[in-house]
Amino acid sequence: MKEKTKKQKVTDVILSLILAGAFTALLCYFQFDTKTSHSYAISILERSAIYAVAAVSMNLLNGFTGLFSLGQAGFMCIGAYVTGILTIPTELRANVYYMNGIEPWLEKLHLPMVPAMIVGGLFAAGAAALIGIPCLRLKSDYLAIATLGFAEIIRALVAAPVNDKITNGSYGLNQIPGYDNIFEVMIIAAVCILLMVLLINSTYGRAFKAIREDEVAAEAMGINLFKHKELSFVISSFFTGMSGGMLAVFMRSIDSKTFMVTMTYNILLIVVLGGIGSVTGSVIASLLINGGQEWLRFLDEPTAVPVLKYLFKPGFRMVIYSVLLMVVVLFWRKGIMGTNEFSWEGLRRLFARKKKQSARGGEA
Repeated sequence: MKEKTKKQKVTDVILSLILAGAFTALLCYFQFDTKTSHSYAISILERSAIYAVAAVSMNLLNGFTGLFSLGQAGFMCIGAYVTGILTIPTELRANVYYMNGIEPWLEKLHLPMVPAMIVGGLFAAGAAALIGIPCLRLKSDYLAIATLGFAEIIRALVAAPVNDKITNGSYGLNQIPGYDNIFEVMIIAAVCILLMVLLINSTYGRAFKAIREDEVAAEAMGINLFKHKELSFVISSFFTGMSGGMLAVFMRSIDSKTFMVTMTYNILLIVVLGGIGSVTGSVIASLLINGGQEWLRFLDEPTAVPVLKYLFKPGFRMVIYSVLLMVVVLFWRKGIMGTNEFSWEGLRRLFARKKKQSARGGEA
């Protein structure tokens, strides 16, 4: 039995390396193929990676700690603006802040992309630490409403005229340097998700799960509820701020309207569709949702077919997309992965179960 288990482990490692190699080869093909432009596919993959980080960070709070927060758009806004301000080349800032000018102490302040994202994440974490003190004493829907209100306050402050010399007010930020290649965003996203997975599997992660299951029992076991809730909230907000910084670099220009409440709902949709409490589910759902919205774009284009020309109009894509989401939710009520994570052993069990079911059907 031990020999078989060892062989399975070796097989799983080999399969994982093959999968990683195939994905890397695909990225290389998209990035270095000069015969055909793959900018569309690259854009989908980059956006999917960014939203995967945001979804996993939301899952860390909602799925693994059991805190229903809807402030993700606000934390992404903080991370995006801090990253944008720090990465805009100093020689171009006069062109960006052409209406009201820029604060003198900010004019020459500049950081490379990754350190700027980390600083943006730290600002988001600092904001979370402050609002967590009163908000985390609330539960369920009340916490969701409080964090949702915080996100709207942040968006209003960013666009307020009093902050024009820092955030450029309603004019937003542009001239933000983009990614040099697709590998940058993928590596940053992979590192962020890996760090969150390590946290979830640590003693702190087990404490978060205990709070999710039963707060009274967790407290009886000696877990400091407020301390661990605050820790989960701050860490989740840090990585949400990181994803906001990644989004700013991806878009190259941002304004307060980018971070409306619909952004939080989109992230929540990814979490629910992938499975509340599943990291790999959030990653898979991010790719499906971001890719699905783009792959169905042909439905918005007019067609010459007489029967369909009244359907294929702008907006029809989202109708079909919504119907498909409803179908998925009906068949997978706990999400694509539920509370499980992807594993080769789980895949083998799934195939074995399907094989048994088909064999029983043949016998009948």
